[in-house]
Amino acid sequence: MYACNTRGPTMQRPRRPRMMAWLGLIVAVYILGPLFVYVTGGARLRGDWSVASQTPVGLAPDPGQTPEAVIQIYAARAFAWRGIFSVHTWVAVKPAHTAQYTRYEVIGWRLRRGLSPVSVSSERAPDAQWFGADPWLLRDIRGAAAAALITALPGVVASYPYPQHYRAWPGPNSNTFIAYLGRHLPQLRLVMPAHAVGKDYVTGGLALTRSLSGTGVQISLAGLLGILVGLDEGIEVNVLALNVGLDPRGLGISLPGIGRLGMAKRP
Repeated sequence: MYACNTRGPTMQRPRRPRMMAWLGLIVAVYILGPLFVYVTGGARLRGDWSVASQTPVGLAPDPGQTPEAVIQIYAARAFAWRGIFSVHTWVAVKPAHTAQYTRYEVIGWRLRRGLSPVSVSSERAPDAQWFGADPWLLRDIRGAAAAALITALPGVVASYPYPQHYRAWPGPNSNTFIAYLGRHLPQLRLVMPAHAVGKDYVTGGLALTRSLSGTGVQISLAGLLGILVGLDEGIEVNVLALNVGLDPRGLGISLPGIGRLGMAKRP
């Protein structure tokens, strides 16, 4: 009996070091990504937003030479400390035979001025830098498909459930807004960057819903914990609104703060 009692605890001893090693690896992945972004200058902790560049980068077609309808969804590194962790996303649309674009996005500072954070404006260029950060395209849809989406868009924007609320972490924020549009306009077939913090904020509680692209499912607890599995997205695990992702089909991985590494997804 004595031999049995001493052998049992001895066999279990290796489990704790193994668990601690895995825990250390997980913590390192979630911390080192944002730290790498900061050290390499991918985002700045400080800056004067009033003088930051908002120059167009040439991704939006000239409306004077593009009679067809256009809808584009952009992402750019968020401003100041938020940029270490996340991107800011927005949608720009141009109906057929019109001379200007309209941008739909959520901007947090508007709430401090007594306005709704939901902004619908034609003043800023569709592909303008987001306060010094170059945008890139997530989706680019033209012609009849774009025209149908543009017609439906105002109604979906009006139904956004957080028109008077903004919270950088874990949401609702600018990425929550664009994700909401994607879920209610499945024709967008939208796949948002894994480091779009706030995209997983579906409700304040536990939610089971389809993935943004419509090719999978997602379970989320107030945007803080969850998992997403989809044909277009791959697999994403959300811990405290930061995602680690694996996309076997597209040969890529996603890391907190850094975003996607590997083959780029074509918009």
